[in-house]
Amino acid sequence: MTRKRFALIPAGGAGTRLWPRSRRSTPKHALPLADHGRPLLRDAYDRVRGLVDQIFVVTEQTQRDVIQSVLPEIDSEHLIVEPVARGTTNAYGLAAVTLSALDPDAVVISMAADHVVRGKAGLGYIRARRAGPAGTRRVEQFIEKPNLAAARRFVKTGGYYWNLAWFVWRPRVMTAEIGRHLPRRLAELTAVVAARQAGDEELAARLYSRLPVDVIDRTVLEKTDNLLLIPARFDWSDIGSWAELGDRVHADARGNSVEGEAVLVDTTGSLVFGGRRLVAAIGLEDMIIVDSEDAVLVVPRSRAQDVRKVVDALKRARKTRYL
Repeated sequence: MTRKRFALIPAGGAGTRLWPRSRRSTPKHALPLADHGRPLLRDAYDRVRGLVDQIFVVTEQTQRDVIQSVLPEIDSEHLIVEPVARGTTNAYGLAAVTLSALDPDAVVISMAADHVVRGKAGLGYIRARRAGPAGTRRVEQFIEKPNLAAARRFVKTGGYYWNLAWFVWRPRVMTAEIGRHLPRRLAELTAVVAARQAGDEELAARLYSRLPVDVIDRTVLEKTDNLLLIPARFDWSDIGSWAELGDRVHADARGNSVEGEAVLVDTTGSLVFGGRRLVAAIGLEDMIIVDSEDAVLVVPRSRAQDVRKVVDALKRARKTRYL
């Protein structure tokens, strides 16, 4: 009997470090950041399409229209919708319980909707020094966002791999692991899916909104002893900030990377992402300028990771029209 193959693409969040381009209405995975100006979600969908029988997208209710605008071919049966965003443990758990009802023994390939991949095939490192079966490595430890000195030590020592957060699993195994480490959570997620199958979306939403918010890396993946790693080499980025995106744009002789119309005078090492207007800069060094229809971002290149603080400030000020 041939085992079915599913793909699961988690597509939630807004990518706050890419504000002002990334918004609630245009989250990071809907932005045209892949090759040839394609949305990242479209690129992820097409990348996995030839490998599986069916593709599912797990997303939150508020992004349903965005997802279907990028992927008009996806129907409601292949959208696993969170009533509200409640973290990746619940998103993966909801997907695992839902897919278990379809085929508990299917092979599921899950990969993010907002990564740039060149060639065929953040985050942190995985220590996997011992060999596993069929060319795999046995996962020993997750190390999230190590400092530069630690990262250099990992590279020098060997046995450490960059964590892409791409996973292959069977629904029955994923649900079993959630049940092993979070038995109450599995019962709650099962109740959500049961309510949904009974046609009671209101009850499903009420139950789901009560779930704790946490990330599956910490609640399940870092605790399981049932995880193998497959080493691979290809060009990959999760484009976690404007600085990382700028690194992928060709720089001129003065180290400036420009998209759109710009005039730069005595400016070096800077990134300019223009919109509909001309951007002019004088005497800047290692700066980032991002123009959008209703907002302009100016930030030192060294502080690109702090853009999310602007989003937090906008929330506190209740300036929701800019979110």
